[in-house]
Amino acid sequence: MLSTPLRVFLLFSAGYFVSYVFRGVNLGFAPLITREMGLSATDLGLLTSLYFLGFAGAQVPAGVLLDHYGSRRTTAGMLLFAAAGIGVFGAAHGIGMMMIGRLLIGIGVSVCLGAAFKALAQHFPAPRLPLVNGLTMAVGGLGGVVVGSPLTWVLTLTTWRTVCVGLGVMTVAVAAILWMCAPDASDAPRHTTLAGQFKGTLDILRSAAFWKIASFPVITQGVFYAMQSLWVGAWLRDVSGLQPGPAAALVSVLGFAMMAGCVGFGAAARSLERRGVSLYAFCGIGGVLFVVTQGLIMMDAPLPAGLLWAAYGFFGGTGILSYALLPRYFAAHMIGRANTTMNLVIFLLIFGFQVGVGAVLSHWPAAAGHYPAAAHLTTWAILLGLQVAGAIWYVLPSRVLSKAAQMLAKHQP
Repeated sequence: MLSTPLRVFLLFSAGYFVSYVFRGVNLGFAPLITREMGLSATDLGLLTSLYFLGFAGAQVPAGVLLDHYGSRRTTAGMLLFAAAGIGVFGAAHGIGMMMIGRLLIGIGVSVCLGAAFKALAQHFPAPRLPLVNGLTMAVGGLGGVVVGSPLTWVLTLTTWRTVCVGLGVMTVAVAAILWMCAPDASDAPRHTTLAGQFKGTLDILRSAAFWKIASFPVITQGVFYAMQSLWVGAWLRDVSGLQPGPAAALVSVLGFAMMAGCVGFGAAARSLERRGVSLYAFCGIGGVLFVVTQGLIMMDAPLPAGLLWAAYGFFGGTGILSYALLPRYFAAHMIGRANTTMNLVIFLLIFGFQVGVGAVLSHWPAAAGHYPAAAHLTTWAILLGLQVAGAIWYVLPSRVLSKAAQMLAKHQP
């Protein structure tokens, strides 16, 4: 019989894997649905990003549900919305119904990451959270690998609509297993109402400590996932001049590297803290390395493409360390809402970045579905500038975190 912590890790990692597959599946679908539906870059960006809009819009109620009803019941129930969404998407013959399906998918998987981090925080000691959170992200990151070469290969054997049916079956299966096998736990005080828990979410949004932690990581995460789940493929085809096969292979390399980065940075965080490097500082260092990698790619640095895109994936997921910071500044009964509030900000940014990239690209004329390198470089330069601004705020001296830690310690039993 598996121990409860191991069972929690495996089951909720599976839920996050489903979420990650849905996040990036349009990377493989994009050429097919673009031809079939006659979509522009703006249309494709909006369609794909509706997942993130649904995900972001559901974060506040999702956080309340997680803290009130626990991770097991909330995740299993919400995944059924995702299964319905992929069914609608796969059966659609117009962009309107596809948009509805994509939105439902985002709503349905909106709890997967927050539920995993909440359940892990309940069953693992705080010093181990950077590693186990990283391992969870690595399992989810397999979804980023799957939507690269494996999905491209599957689409040579069957249609994208058939793949949607398979994804729906997988989602229902994971929901059923979570419902039957995951432990159930809730930190919500028994006297707390749902209305009171919504007020707790507002308190997090007003927290200076929350925004100090989030300032840089949310932007790097927003950029990374916006690009990985859609626009990286366009860059590789339009700027690097790669054919679909080699481009898909690099997407899978990126996904594997992200998995390695989540685990590696999570493991290193605990060791470095013992040597005096704070988790907050280490998270910032990872973000800076991600920004540097983007600059090297933009400058077409004389390095192997595989190495550059592996570095992009390896450093792109380091913002996940910020989730391990939240339990150090927020009480246990608020962690579900703290995690989902972080998700809310990140996924709103992903939505904005995906739509924005498509809108900027559309200012240049497309030739056979390809945009000039100048168009892509312009979008990357804008995103790079936003990340630099977030980094500056992140490193500015402040006492808000020390004050928050003191307040938490004062109210601990």
